[in-house]
Amino acid sequence: MLSSHQPTQTCRVALVIQYLGTHFHGWQRQPQQRTVQEEIETALCHILGHPVTLYGAGRTDAGVHAAAQVAHFNVTSPIPAHKWATILNSYLPKDILIRASAEVSHNWHARFSAIYRRYRYTFYTEKLPNLFASAFSWHYYHEPLDESLILAALEPLIGKHHLAAFHRANSGRQHSWVEVQAAECYRTGPLLYIEIQADGFLYGMVRLLVGMLVQVGSRQLTLTSFTDLWKDQRRQEVKYAAPAHGLCLLRVGYPDFPFPPEIWFETQPKLVFGQ
Repeated sequence: MLSSHQPTQTCRVALVIQYLGTHFHGWQRQPQQRTVQEEIETALCHILGHPVTLYGAGRTDAGVHAAAQVAHFNVTSPIPAHKWATILNSYLPKDILIRASAEVSHNWHARFSAIYRRYRYTFYTEKLPNLFASAFSWHYYHEPLDESLILAALEPLIGKHHLAAFHRANSGRQHSWVEVQAAECYRTGPLLYIEIQADGFLYGMVRLLVGMLVQVGSRQLTLTSFTDLWKDQRRQEVKYAAPAHGLCLLRVGYPDFPFPPEIWFETQPKLVFGQ
């Protein structure tokens, strides 16, 4: 805990955060559940001696990982902003890491200043399981997945659309409009990746979307049927969500960000298998 010295100036500190979602019930604080927000807020309280609210760029579901989540908090403290990463890491469990911290202006907000969020979903497609891939990918080997079909299904989603078909229940969001800015599907050996970037995401959207894209890639659902489903907002036909452990919040983008690209831009490692 800090000494009794009480500086008068309040500082807003931004954090770039990585976490392994396996043993978390998501990002957002919830009663009787272990969450990333609660762990960091608890660490801040131990250091400062009083409660502190942490504001995240967005929620992640239970089991979802983050390579570069972003959050901020306000603090009145003699600790320089860039020191907070090191100090917090000494209090946090090993499945959370603060990559960097920096001071931002008081009108900068981790959620409302963001212009995009980008997620990556990883599949491992070899029939034989691999322990080193299992925590971060969906082991999908039942049918071949055609990445060209998945990419073709993603292309009509680019732009601003009403995506209620991929909106889980119990969300407080008032509408289902999403501007999808980019979407990719590509393969590297036995690993297949889907990446989606948007101004924001609906509750559960990426996992529901990936669950349907698997049906397209395995030829259980035609391209036309998939596109008609989301255009007609037929939510009742979207029944399966992809497993959480294959999903990672890859990065959050801002027009004014105090961190260099190596801190936040591409920090989820990819497995490389021998030839």
